[in-house]
Amino acid sequence: MTDDSRPFGLSRREHIMDELRRTGSVRVSDLARELGVAELTIRRDIGRLADEGLVTRVHGGATLRSALDTTVPTRAAASAPRFRVGMVVPSLNYYWPQIIVGARAAATEQRMQLALRGASYAIDDQRRQIASLVDSGGVHGLIVAPENAGAEGHAMLEWLDALPIPVVLVERRSPAALGLTRLEWVTTDHDFGGELALRHLAARGHRRVGIITSAQSPTSAQLRRGWFRAVDELGVASPVDVSTSLDLLQGAERSAALDGMLDAIRAEGCTAALVHSDPQAVLLQQFAADRGWALPDELAIVAYDDEIAEGADPPLTALRPAKEHVGRRAVEVMAARLAEGAHRPIERLQIVPQLRERDSTRTTPREA
Repeated sequence: MTDDSRPFGLSRREHIMDELRRTGSVRVSDLARELGVAELTIRRDIGRLADEGLVTRVHGGATLRSALDTTVPTRAAASAPRFRVGMVVPSLNYYWPQIIVGARAAATEQRMQLALRGASYAIDDQRRQIASLVDSGGVHGLIVAPENAGAEGHAMLEWLDALPIPVVLVERRSPAALGLTRLEWVTTDHDFGGELALRHLAARGHRRVGIITSAQSPTSAQLRRGWFRAVDELGVASPVDVSTSLDLLQGAERSAALDGMLDAIRAEGCTAALVHSDPQAVLLQQFAADRGWALPDELAIVAYDDEIAEGADPPLTALRPAKEHVGRRAVEVMAARLAEGAHRPIERLQIVPQLRERDSTRTTPREA
């Protein structure tokens, strides 16, 4: 049986399409190495997929079929998108790019046009961007990540729930107390992420631990719920509890904040900490190393987000939300809602984060 014979050729091409749906693009060299075949074989596979109108060939690889690709007429390419959906996220730099990648890949599959807008974490800016899309009359639905805390956040959620088009929240949810019945959402189970971090540290022998979270992040409250639930269940002490924004501080102010945290960690006899997000975890680790701490023997660190944690020294154990999958599922929920209408049951999905153990937690704590 030749290299391209069934089922192997079909299996490879299915793998290529799975990777394209997940990431939006693939490289010939990466696929050849991963599948253990020659690059020429992968190029032939991509050529066949392109001939079928499924992908667009680019230099060194392929992308999902581009709307600008007219080389092969297909029914999908010839027909207009079924739906146009607005997507508003609070950042285009950190965390959200991977969610956008997943959303775009799913939108291509669902023949949906995604109108992306980057806002900020300011609620007025978010509402302005969302209102602009709604007022244009050009979108069938919205995928949004609004601020959802406090009176202003609750008012935002109530406004979204009352809009005449369907709304799917991404990495956000509505408090049960608001009693909103139309909003759908897809979010990471950050509560479980906090619990998973604590259980990982407890299993490594840490009995006194700290938690440091980002003051401006909606994720923090959920992490804390899971963390302290596990603290109570396992009988672990968590005397250091800090909410801060290290990545927003500069110079002496940031140094003073880091000094204060490390002093508290040492004074309380903590041997480990969960730090959200990655930049704050890396800053704390670097500052501890500069002070002469032996890492990870004197301080084990678990980061949350896993954007840059692997590049730290030592590499940081991290909880990794399945960001691309969250974006993909948000689009799929919206597509189902638009296709099936108001009679479809409301969906509110949680995706479990993955713990990736690295060197920052691979030792047992030193005896006091």
